[in-house]
This record gives sequence, C-alpha cells and structure tokens, in this order.
Amino acid sequence: MKKIVSIVGARPQFIKASVLSREIAKNKDLQEIMIHTGQHYDAKMSKIFFDELEIPCPKYNLGIGGFSHGIMTAKMIEGIESILLEEKPDFVLVYGDTDSTLAGALASVKLHIPIIHVEAGLRSFNMQMPEEINRILTDRISKLLFVPTKRAMENLKKEGFENFDCKIIYSGDVMYDSALYYSNKAKKPNVKLPKDFILCTLHRAENTDNLEKIRNIFVALNKISSEIPVVIPLHPRTKNKLLQNNIATENIHFIEALGYLEMIWMLQNCVMVATDSGGLQKEAYYFKKFCMTLRDETEWVELLEAGYNCLVGSDEEKIYQVFKKMTDVSLNFDSMLYGNGKASQIILETIKEF
Repeated sequence: MKKIVSIVGARPQFIKASVLSREIAKNKDLQEIMIHTGQHYDAKMSKIFFDELEIPCPKYNLGIGGFSHGIMTAKMIEGIESILLEEKPDFVLVYGDTDSTLAGALASVKLHIPIIHVEAGLRSFNMQMPEEINRILTDRISKLLFVPTKRAMENLKKEGFENFDCKIIYSGDVMYDSALYYSNKAKKPNVKLPKDFILCTLHRAENTDNLEKIRNIFVALNKISSEIPVVIPLHPRTKNKLLQNNIATENIHFIEALGYLEMIWMLQNCVMVATDSGGLQKEAYYFKKFCMTLRDETEWVELLEAGYNCLVGSDEEKIYQVFKKMTDVSLNFDSMLYGNGKASQIILETIKEF
C-alpha cells in the first residue's frame, strides 16, 4: 500500500482536497494522511469546509497562522518535517501556491520524498506576489506536476521542465470536479439578500494593505451598488482595514464569511462577480458568470482571452465602465477550458502507476 501525505492550509486547498481525497478513499492500494497547517485559522475559513465538504478530519493540525510569510513558512517546514519522519510516506501531495504548499514541498524534497503538485504550471509573471514565488519553487522540486490548463503546460515547456527529472500531466482542474460535484448541494445563506446582486470578495494584501487601492475600489463599488447591490462576504483582513481607515461603504451589503456550499449558491444566483481571489475567477466561469478581477494580472489568462474575465485592478473608472458594459453582454460559457471534470481520476490513476 502506498502512503500519501496531503498538505492543506487554505480554502482553495480544502476544496481541491475534497474531491481528490474522496477518490483516494475508494482505493485499497492507497492510504492518505492529511496535515492541516492552520494557515486559515478562523473557523469560518477552515473548520466549516472540512465539515460541509465531508473531508476526513486531518490527522495533524499544526495550528500555524497569522504570522509573516517567513515565520509562518519556517514553522510549517519544522512541523511538517517531523511528521514526515514519523509517517515515512511514499509521496507528499501539495495543492496550489500558498505558504503551506511551499513549506510542504521544501520539507519533502530535503527528505527525498517525491512531491506531487496539483495545479502546477500557473504563472502570473509578477514576482512581487508571494504566490508566484511559491508556485515556481514548488514546481521546480516536484516529481509529478498536474497542470489544469494548456497554457500551464506551455509555461512549463518554456521554462525547460521537459529537461528536468519530473513528469508533467495535463489533468484539467480539480476545482471543476468540485464545482460539478457540489453544484446540487448548494445552500442559501441564512441572511437577507437583494433579488439581484453582484458577488464581491476582497482579501489580497496587495489591495487591503494599500490605502489608495482599497479606497478606489470602494468608491467604484459604492457607485455600482447604487445600481445593482454589491454583496461582500467580509474577510477578517478586509474588515479590519475598512474600520482602521474609515473607508466609506454606505451602499455595500456586507455579510459574514460563508462556507463553500453557501458560496456556490451565491455564484449560482448572482449577476456577476468582482474579486481579487484566484479560485473565484474560475468558479465564476464554472457557474457561467462574468468576473471583474480586482488585480493587475491573473494566472488564468485563458479566461481573459475568451472574454469571461476582465482585469480592472483598482482603477475606479475602469471598474465602473466594465460593470456597465458587461451588464449588457451575453457570453457563451460552453468552452471546456479546464478539462472534462475528470481531473481527480486522472491524478489518481497516474499516482497509482508511478
């Protein structure tokens, strides 16, 4: 029996792990041990996802969150290394591009344990983003790289990965598997909502830690919300920044942070999406909604090229103009940009044969 240690720590990883862990559990030849680093330490951002997505309770919870990138990554490496020495797995499985991802990869490669990287090959080409550094370094030291898009395959080829000691597999996106599986389990939030609304999330430090950017964004959102209500499930980081800086939000409909099944309902029922999240850009596409991305770049360039997404940054005029334009545009969401919903099966079969 092959033993896999899976490392998660943030919302997108819980969602990806939910579908892949379910597939692993069906196989008698595989055993999964899960480590939760604790990177998302708020109960709404963490525990609820394990409960509602039916993910087995992690065997280990490091409880590491709320520190700077350097301190958090170092503490995670130390904690993960001790677990790997005890568990002696055949593989370590990491997802995406968080500090948890990099910490898991670094701890594993030092112990000569093969790394499986799900969601490899993505590039924003912005080295100021911690996530870009995490994903590049994790790709470079992984043995199995599962890529979600054709563009991600091209990125790895351009960087010479075909010359490295690794295997690159186009799997499609496990987030798409998850969207398909949970779409019929969506749950309406227990809050009063407008009939028509724009779903907005805002949490990235590049926005929340920049006073000019966050002010500009909320000027635009307030203007938009006077026409179509903007609903924001409020991330703790954003809430603190708004309060600290007395930023005007008089037209915005704030609600508490939501679980995944509630977010699916919001995606199914919203008019469009505005976000600085990576995962929500794709989820908007899965549920056939246009997305305004409140960033200057995105890893999901295929969404831009196909017209399902538009980068608006923190430019208040551009945010409003794109909103006005897209309320009158009908998009065809039938293209299969992220595989056929069988990514978890492809990943599992490859691992078993490796």
